[in-house]
Order: sequence, then C-alpha cells, then structure tokens
Amino acid sequence: MAIIYKEEWMTKLQERLLDPTLWKELCNVEYTDTKVIHNPYRTASSSTSGTRGAAYNYNAIAMGDESVDIDQFKICPELIDRADLAQSGYLTQMNIAEDQGKTLNKDIETAMFAEHAQFTDFDNASIGGSAGNITVSTSNIDDIIGGIKREIVEAEGTGLMESNGVAIVWRPADFEKLEKYAKAQGYNTADDVLKNGIKKGFVYGGVEHYQSNRLASGHLFAGVKKLLHLGICKGTYGEAIFVDEPATADGSVSGVGVTSRVDYKFKAWLKTKVLLFDILVA
Repeated sequence: MAIIYKEEWMTKLQERLLDPTLWKELCNVEYTDTKVIHNPYRTASSSTSGTRGAAYNYNAIAMGDESVDIDQFKICPELIDRADLAQSGYLTQMNIAEDQGKTLNKDIETAMFAEHAQFTDFDNASIGGSAGNITVSTSNIDDIIGGIKREIVEAEGTGLMESNGVAIVWRPADFEKLEKYAKAQGYNTADDVLKNGIKKGFVYGGVEHYQSNRLASGHLFAGVKKLLHLGICKGTYGEAIFVDEPATADGSVSGVGVTSRVDYKFKAWLKTKVLLFDILVA
C-alpha cells in the first residue's frame, strides 16, 4: 500500500521555506492573514523662525494612509503517480517537499525584482554620464556605489541608511567585475563574509553587495534595506494540500496531488520609494 507522509512532508517544506533568502534580507516581511496591509503616515514636522515675545502659529498635521491587497500567488502543484509513490518511499517524498520549498522561495525572489517599476530610476545620468542605461564596467563600479549613497543622502535617507544598511543586487557578470575591482584596490572579499546567512555577498564601500540570476532583464536593484514591504499570507505559506485521485479535464488521475503555494504582495510605500532604486543597465 502506498503511503504518503503528510506531516513529515509539511515539516520538510516549512524547513526549506525558513532558509535564509535574499528577499528576507532586503524586505520588511509581514506574515499576516489580513488581506489588506495599511501604512498610515503623517506630514513631516516643520519649523519657522521666531522672535522673542512674538506670537507663533501652529502647523497642522495631516494624516494619510496607503494600503495594498495581498492578492498575488505562486503555486506549485505536483502529481505523484500511485505506482511511483509505492516504489519511491520516504526519502523521495522528502526530496520533493524540499524542492517545493526551494521553488517557492526562488519564485518570491523573481517576483521581487519584477517590481522594479515601483522604484526610483537610476541611470547613466545619475553617475555623471549621458542619459541612458549603464554599461557596468570595472571603471564605473565605484561610481554606481557612490551615486546610490549620494542619492539616498539627498533624499534625506541618511538615518535609515545608517540604521538599516544599503544593498545592491548585481547580475553575476557584474558581481564578477565588482570583485575584480575590489581586489584591485587591495580588498580581500574572503575576509568579509556577510553574517546574515546569505553566503553570496560581501560588504564593500559601506554597501552590502549581492548577486542574483533572477533580476529582471536590464535592471539591478539597490537601496536601503527593509523598506520594500512584502506581505505574505501566513495561512497558506508552508501548507501542503494532498488530494487522492485528483480530477483533471480528462478525468481522474491515479495518484496523489500535492499542492503548495505562497500568497504575497510587494509594495514600495510613497515616502520611502525614493530610497529604493531601479538601476537601468545595458
């Protein structure tokens, strides 16, 4: 008799979903069963000049609110033929569960970088060149790093930069150029491993540098960490649904269907999107 280890499957799936990931490091992740995420805000405080003995006027504070619905999802539905299930055993099932967790984590990373339209554009003009996309090279790597930090300061983001840190996510080929440039400056990247569990990055020039093969074509990501908001529905995250003899358009299938999903939504809030950058690259 074919046995499916449901509880163990869920445990293995959740273990993989808990792995350190780039999106967990960069985003402010909120696990919630509330459909709508709110971001209440107020106008910034302001001051006026005064003279001793003279009257002053109050500046009214205006309150506002932004919101976003958690209404997107990625789903990983898989069918195990009943004979395969009988012949595979426990280890194969755990490998499939593990792979589902890794797949969903990768999907979230891809979805994060696909949100580049929400961020502030940073192009060749931002590093002193003519308008257009940047051709990343060892000669302008330092200009890109410095330009990102400059724009954060100009946008009054110094405090958030100092408390949260700044990150840039490069394409693998760009990251290779960054490593070459840093080593040419006498910097040993092996001496500065990031401490957050992400082993594919290092700190240079006061910025945390990562690489990803899931960036949208023509776009890099940069900015202050923990400002991009990510809402995840905790009720579906890490859950696996098992269906015996699942129905299809052509009829029932002899096997067990196992489905895992993640419901999510990314949001760059209005007041902080100026500190998140879409680096346009050639």
